[in-house]
Amino acid sequence: MPEPTPAPSDDLAAAVGGALAGVDLADARAVWRALGTKGITAALYPRAGTGPPQPDPRSLAVLLAELDARCPLGVTLSVCVQVATVLPLLAEPSGPADRARTGLLHGETVVALAVTDAAGSGSDLLDATTWAKLGEGSFTVDGHKQWITNATTCDAALVLVRHREPRHFTSFCWLLVPMSAPGVTVEPAGRAFAGSGVGHLKFDGVVLDNDALVGRPGRALAGFARQVGVERLAGALWARAMCRRLLADLRDWLRQRPAAGGTLWDRPAIRERYARCLVALHQLDALCTPLLDSTDAPAAAAGMLLKVTAAEAVDRITAEAVQLRGADAFRDGGEAALRTEAAMFGIAGGATGAMLAGIADHADELVGSRS
Repeated sequence: MPEPTPAPSDDLAAAVGGALAGVDLADARAVWRALGTKGITAALYPRAGTGPPQPDPRSLAVLLAELDARCPLGVTLSVCVQVATVLPLLAEPSGPADRARTGLLHGETVVALAVTDAAGSGSDLLDATTWAKLGEGSFTVDGHKQWITNATTCDAALVLVRHREPRHFTSFCWLLVPMSAPGVTVEPAGRAFAGSGVGHLKFDGVVLDNDALVGRPGRALAGFARQVGVERLAGALWARAMCRRLLADLRDWLRQRPAAGGTLWDRPAIRERYARCLVALHQLDALCTPLLDSTDAPAAAAGMLLKVTAAEAVDRITAEAVQLRGADAFRDGGEAALRTEAAMFGIAGGATGAMLAGIADHADELVGSRS
């Protein structure tokens, strides 16, 4: 079957709007189902190549911008994880992974990405202790995964597990674990990120057939390392859309807010603070734009730069919006609540501190030689 061709940006934006008309935008499964039913999810993956199918960056940018404009942050997060990471990692030719991928593309199935381990730092996956022991034609899984998007709403979880003792990147594999399997329990992780289904997963003697294995044993971290660049690009594209939306709203509010015979927009100090936010947005934009037409995932250093720049732009712009709007920012659904949730841009997929340490490791590459 030929790969679907992504629609032009304007057409895709209209298609997303049409697909979501009449849908409960606070219900992540309903949004996911609508995107799949209308073929929008499948159309994100136009390229046939040697590696896992990747979302088209321009189409992904349009989708995330349209979701950000309409849906709660948690719902956009639910979709983003699946299209940027889960679907490519499930690119298997047969078995449960292939069936799950087909269900995902049609919006019939939700799959959580269960990576962050309760026993180790979220940024150091080598410390993970969720185990899979190989038996007679089966795996037995034990362990805990924490702060997993879609945990409370998914049909299955793609779980990173250790299958060998050494603290080495070849000691891990992926298993596709049905939530209905005996020994799987789910605990909601509170009320934050409404719509994301974030929760904690526990696996207590969960027995799975060998066909639950996704990919080759020992290749899980290598595959995830390749995919994390796409995940960071998706996060940066989403952050860019969010920052642009917030700055447009803030500009209009400042121009309408009376102050000393004029408006707040007329005050030089206010305009300077707003201009610094514009600089942050365009720094992020400058990193994203060259990648929109690339057929390759961002390299390691580029991905970390995207991650840090997106996190810092979102933090600066949400902080300024809260301070400048004052009491208005604390209304229901206002910038104050958004700022709290948007802090996840600095944590999910690797904390900013860990990213900065990694960027420093690429100093020779990023600085270049003296000339």
